Amino acid sequence: MPAVRCVVVDFDGTFTDIETEARPFEPAFIDSVSDLLGRDVSTEWSVARRLIEESPEKFGWVYDGKIVAPATADPYLVCTATVQAVLDHAGILKSPAHRTEITQALYGLAYTKTQTAFKHDARTVLASLLEGGVPTFVVTNSKTDAVAKKLDGLALPHRERLGTRGEAKKFWVVAPEPSDARFDALPETLSVASLPRAIYVRRGKYYEALRRIWQESETTPESTLVVGDIFELDLALPAALGAKVVLVERPNTLAYERAATLAAGGHIVRELSEVLPLLD
Repeated sequence: MPAVRCVVVDFDGTFTDIETEARPFEPAFIDSVSDLLGRDVSTEWSVARRLIEESPEKFGWVYDGKIVAPATADPYLVCTATVQAVLDHAGILKSPAHRTEITQALYGLAYTKTQTAFKHDARTVLASLLEGGVPTFVVTNSKTDAVAKKLDGLALPHRERLGTRGEAKKFWVVAPEPSDARFDALPETLSVASLPRAIYVRRGKYYEALRRIWQESETTPESTLVVGDIFELDLALPAALGAKVVLVERPNTLAYERAATLAAGGHIVRELSEVLPLLD
């Protein structure tokens, strides 16, 4: 494999202590949904969340009619799946397009309440990447400004070298605009023996973000290292494109995520500092 000439990293959960930073997120989300429905939804929210957590293999983050990520991967995804169950029970926002617009807006409002809690080695690893001069980009589903503000708080040397690409929509299984031969050659899905559903690979909006990075940095998928904590959202597409991928384990990383990462020739690490030797 070519030497690493570009690094793409996820943000929430990969470089942050997501359990700590997301602590205010769920109460804020519940408040917004209660406001939307005109009644307190705390009890039904708790019931729906418990059901999801007791049978994680049956649930997922459903977007545009497809399960695009495990429902229990992090607090944000648990809430995203739970709000779907609450809205189903209420019998409102039956149009997928309308529901998506509303729930994404409520998500964005709740995200503004999150705290800043980086992993203990986040600053050291980012500083090392920037010092080394390899083009490095944060690509995240969260809003660019919110993530950039959190990164500014690290007071990184060479901060200007760190690109931030927010609202990447890694969850959207759709063709990019425009499409190209590289994307068109991708498989629709991939299968993992321990997972009873398919993993969707062709996430066009995420591809658009990656393609712009490769054009800007004059690099290729094959010379790129991609680091993330959720295989389906962060790594499935880059791996299929030929990138080197690294799964940063969560406390609840699922067995199929490990299997899929290894099947793609990727690496699994517990600490962010373990990523740095993989640049060689």
